[in-house]
Amino acid sequence: VQLQASGGGLVQAGGSLRLSCAVSGRNIVNYNMGWFRQAPGKEREHVASIKWSGDGILYADSVKGRLTISRDNSENTVYLQMNSLIPGDTATYYCAGAWLSKWPLTTEGRMDYWGKGTQVTVSS
Repeated sequence: VQLQASGGGLVQAGGSLRLSCAVSGRNIVNYNMGWFRQAPGKEREHVASIKWSGDGILYADSVKGRLTISRDNSENTVYLQMNSLIPGDTATYYCAGAWLSKWPLTTEGRMDYWGKGTQVTVSS
């Protein structure tokens, strides 16, 4: 299984970005998925996660109401819509997948597959 995140960039505070995570090698319906981020000098932290069916979603408190996770199983892709961005959102964002038996997904130790990150920088 390969995961490829894309969509990062430089944006001003208050702006928006949409991250995508394309999954290849196996059908995405076999996995619960998540987004994590790591800021310089900090540990990687959970951002959002979604069950294979989309009927279970979790967010970190710091992003509730601003970031939205979704998935399109027909496209084998997971998304992270990021609105009202703040400088504190600056980080490298990673998508990850976990076997269906694992839920909830709020710690990196529960994830089975990782993609390379995409950088998000929010200027003030």
